[in-house]
Amino acid sequence: MKRSVILIAFISFLLSLQVSDAAPLTSSLKDQQDVAVTIYNSNLGLVKDIRLVEFRPGVHELKFMDVAAKIDPTTVYIKSLIDGASLDVLEQNYEYDLLSPQKLLEKFVGEKVQLATLNPETKKEEIVEATLLSTQGGNIFRIGDKISIGHPGRLLLSKIPENLIPQPTLVWLLENRLPKPQKLEASYLTSGINWKADYVAVLKKLDTLTDLTGWVTIDNRSGAAYQNALLKLVAGDVHRVQGEMRMDYARPMAAAKEASPQFKEESFFEYHLYTLDRRTTIKDNQTKQITLLDASRVPLKKLFLFKGSPQYYYQMNQGTNKQKIGVYLELENCKKNNLGIPLPKGTIRVYKEDKEGSLQFVGEDRIDHTPKDEKFKIKIGEAFDVVGERIQTDYKRLGSNLFEVAFEVSLRNHKKEDIKVLVEEPIPGDWEMLLNSHPFEKVQAHLIRFDVPVAKDQEVKVKYRIRFKY
Repeated sequence: MKRSVILIAFISFLLSLQVSDAAPLTSSLKDQQDVAVTIYNSNLGLVKDIRLVEFRPGVHELKFMDVAAKIDPTTVYIKSLIDGASLDVLEQNYEYDLLSPQKLLEKFVGEKVQLATLNPETKKEEIVEATLLSTQGGNIFRIGDKISIGHPGRLLLSKIPENLIPQPTLVWLLENRLPKPQKLEASYLTSGINWKADYVAVLKKLDTLTDLTGWVTIDNRSGAAYQNALLKLVAGDVHRVQGEMRMDYARPMAAAKEASPQFKEESFFEYHLYTLDRRTTIKDNQTKQITLLDASRVPLKKLFLFKGSPQYYYQMNQGTNKQKIGVYLELENCKKNNLGIPLPKGTIRVYKEDKEGSLQFVGEDRIDHTPKDEKFKIKIGEAFDVVGERIQTDYKRLGSNLFEVAFEVSLRNHKKEDIKVLVEEPIPGDWEMLLNSHPFEKVQAHLIRFDVPVAKDQEVKVKYRIRFKY
């Protein structure tokens, strides 16, 4: 009885080997049942490719074609969606020796080839046999007993070598135990696909409200197209190990819970996940834009900011120092302002209508990832009609590291309306305010801020004296 069991097991083993010697199975996009793409804003994408493949029980070589050209082969993972225990991966390979004219010729070095030329008299093509000797720096042939460097005619080859493939291919040696077609999910990471957020803000007349539109811009250069794909975007700074091999088996992302008109946002680990509520096709070498948000009448503040520098406190008799006054817009990302979703980092471009109702570009800036209920500030440019000037009015050295300095900041408003200018002064060391013409706020340990009203066509001078040591 024991010998019979051993004999049956041995026969089964031989049968499985016979199956493995059969022609490799090939799977292409025609077998694809579904595809999902998760794109990170760090030139990285996670692809989940689900295909139905005809299998017989036994050991098979499966060529999985139509994958991204920039795939990271160390991240590939395959499993059965029908029965995980029915499929074992014995070997996993990535073949990328792609077919090209140069590589094709290199495979025929030392082989017989045919050269076709057009006879100018008979107007017929004549074919001669030659041996390809080299392809380095040009083709060298032996034709009969002569050596020819190059040839004016066409080069004819008899076949395509087996070790050259037309496209990148994943190759698995799989042991299958399921007697019906397998539903396989192959997942992998690929570079060459990226997304970013771009925002367009249109200011209202008084610069107190704006309409804000957010766009997702996807750039696919991964070497594959994703037809009718489930699209997810991850916003956040994902850490990746550089310069060493890794096997990061991909796991399923969290599923969306509620429908939304465009993207649904949800927290995912320490990042944020944006799921498009419909399918979309992402073609290779394509830039695609999809609306992320559309918020109208978002309140904002326009700020005029005059910034100082710590170096001013270490210099004596600097003379008059004219400085540009920056123009900023400050928004709060909260629900009452018609926002309130985590905003991915990106560029905000700001426009405003002129008197004829035509939109004009007024500036742009980048924002970092901004959680809900947080403020963010963007710089639009420098003020044209508001002038700032700094003068050091006194400088005393009271000890080896003890100083007393005085400044006068002049602010001149040539606009047609009253404004406020924020004067920010970074003060070094241990400091004490001795005298000040305007109230100030201690924003940080070494930063003070004057909030200075400046009427139209008026000048205001902010004077202060400090003592500091370091």
